[in-house]
Amino acid sequence: MTTPDTQRPRPGSHILRTALRRNIAAMASGTVLMGLYQAGETAFPIALGLIVEHTLRGDRNLGSLGLSIAALAVIITTVSLSWRFGMRVLQKANTTEAHRWRVRVAACGLQPVARDVDLKSGEVLTIATEDADQTADIIEVVPLLISSLVAVVVAAVALGMADLRLGLLVIVGTIAILSVLSVMSERIGSSTREQQARVARAGAKVADLITGLRPLHGFGGNHAAFLSYREVSTEAKRQAVTVAKVNGAYAGAALVLNAVLAVAVTLTAGWLAFTGHITVGELVMAVGLAQFIMEPLKMFSEMPKYVMVARASAQRMALVLAAPPVTAPGAGRPAAGGELEIDCLRYGSLRGLKFQVGAGEFVAIAAYQPRAATDLASILAVNVPPEAYEGAVRVGGQEVAALAVAAVREHMLVNPYDGEIFAGTLRTNIDPSGTSGSVPEAVEASMLTDVVALHREGLDYAVRDRGANLSGGQRQRLSLARALAADTDVLVLRDPTTAVDAVTEQIIAREVAKVRQGRTTVVITSSPALLDVADRVLVLDDGVIIAEDTHRNLLATDEDYCLAVAR
Repeated sequence: MTTPDTQRPRPGSHILRTALRRNIAAMASGTVLMGLYQAGETAFPIALGLIVEHTLRGDRNLGSLGLSIAALAVIITTVSLSWRFGMRVLQKANTTEAHRWRVRVAACGLQPVARDVDLKSGEVLTIATEDADQTADIIEVVPLLISSLVAVVVAAVALGMADLRLGLLVIVGTIAILSVLSVMSERIGSSTREQQARVARAGAKVADLITGLRPLHGFGGNHAAFLSYREVSTEAKRQAVTVAKVNGAYAGAALVLNAVLAVAVTLTAGWLAFTGHITVGELVMAVGLAQFIMEPLKMFSEMPKYVMVARASAQRMALVLAAPPVTAPGAGRPAAGGELEIDCLRYGSLRGLKFQVGAGEFVAIAAYQPRAATDLASILAVNVPPEAYEGAVRVGGQEVAALAVAAVREHMLVNPYDGEIFAGTLRTNIDPSGTSGSVPEAVEASMLTDVVALHREGLDYAVRDRGANLSGGQRQRLSLARALAADTDVLVLRDPTTAVDAVTEQIIAREVAKVRQGRTTVVITSSPALLDVADRVLVLDDGVIIAEDTHRNLLATDEDYCLAVAR
């Protein structure tokens, strides 16, 4: 069995081989059709040469003329239809293949267990779009490359039948052109890889800035953020200019070399006709082929460039697809019930944290240090690999390390205080899968009823990306409604009411306790309203539980607690 380290050197080539292998049928039919197109294009000057040859020999009867016209009509029809249907087949396969790779990259990014790859979300987005499209271009490149080769071979054979020197000139000239351009294409590949990386970094910077747009406005950091993005974008622009120069040099060299070959064929054919080695009809054919061969030669010479771009894009996709997971989770599922146990947990600011929540309990955790609350929430959300911390986290009596991550998250939902809001409607944000049967109860418990009543569309009111048309409190209540509608066995909430007023907070606290009655609920909060409705409160200070009682008893007996949570 090969290890990940032995698989990594050639993952990009594996992606290209996979794309080629599963599109072999479309590529074969596309190659045949595009080969017919190129053969027809090349046959046109050959037919003209034959017509001229017959005319000069005195064969001028109407039958021969009609036959010649019919032959040209067949060639033109073949050229038109083969191009039309050949490109349709290839572009359909190209588009479908690009879609497959976009979905695979997106699936990797959305897997329960993150992959060990040093890329930001904006870079992954660029890989899932631009790089997936450029990788799939290999589906068109190979048939076009083969069909162009067909045209060159047909032209070389036709010219060789007229005079061997003309055929050899085409073959030798084509080999020389490709040798020169293959060297230049290597430079294009390296420059393109660097450009793609810099464009991806610029995209990641934009994503980060959009995410933090509101805080930036709050402390006046807009200008500094703009300058930061401008610097990254300028680097991408400079590299793009470099790539454009290299591409321009490549295209210019290809055009010049192709033109030199065409001129060489034309002049050689003229000299051979002048010296009597070929006929006038063969001269017309040679001159016509010298002109027509420019297109397949141009296409043939451009293909190495597209191959290098496809390889560079495939290599970047492999950064995501071939990256190993950050942890190897188990395959078990939590047992029924809502017991939650933290046993001597050491991670970050947590120093041997230990507590237990029984099935059906409503427990609040008052964390004096925000860092401790963040560390605890991250571990419960299974965002931290079990091997990264000491101690154990047990759900339903089973250690999380032995359970499948997706199964743990189905059983225990950890709702962050900064829950993301998506473009869509209120309903799709509360119940993304459309399967929840408790949406009305969740809306009422989160006090989202006023937002629903405010708009004529109700739950179908359109929400902009990141909830841009909602206030901070409305976004927070919408996130809470989504957590409650999930109706999981264990629900962990992190500061769910920091953006609402005190009256609304008290109502939400009572309604959440009511909706979650009989199911395990843990709220990490400093809200007096939520602390008051909890069955018991655990006080988390300096990484350990230092006190445990009801909220009111702690207020009466613990001065530090009173100072920390009283408002």
